[in-house]
Amino acid sequence: MRRLKQIFYTAVGLAVLFFGIYLGITVSRWLQTGSGLRFENTATVVQQVQTLSDLVTVKYVMEKVVVLEDAKWYGESRVLLLAHGIVKAGIDLKRITTEDVTISGDRISIKLPPPQITDAYLDDKQSRVIDHETGLLRVFDKDLEQTARENAVDDVRRAARAAGILNDADQRARLELELFLREAGFKQVEFH
Repeated sequence: MRRLKQIFYTAVGLAVLFFGIYLGITVSRWLQTGSGLRFENTATVVQQVQTLSDLVTVKYVMEKVVVLEDAKWYGESRVLLLAHGIVKAGIDLKRITTEDVTISGDRISIKLPPPQITDAYLDDKQSRVIDHETGLLRVFDKDLEQTARENAVDDVRRAARAAGILNDADQRARLELELFLREAGFKQVEFH
């Protein structure tokens, strides 16, 4: 569990670092072209925020053992899979409209869309079948392992939700957007 937390914090740290580098490069390019970051109206703010697209703010890395059995009267097949799953969550900034943004001088208020899981998958290099048994009268079922992998993805997605990935994604998105908007010249940033 401690290793999982270390991996999680490392992934979050790397995500923040890369976002900061991206933001720094983008802001410096805007400043070099002389256009600067001037938000004159709500539509401009919405357009600039939407350019960030899907703001993936959190990545959970989880391991799960999945046992899938298929028992028939003439025999049993079983797969034991060690699944190394990755779940990412963030906010779809394309869903923000001009009605969601209010600007008053150097104050901005934004209604954010709810966070969502953007991706969940297994790392095939680190996931592996630990055991595969086929009964004496059974034929090897090639779909059993694939079904176990699909179940594992569903399990890690549910586990990430239970562990609070959506709340973490919401908090991280608010933090990163606040930094972006403060760099754009807003002194007070509020989210709903």
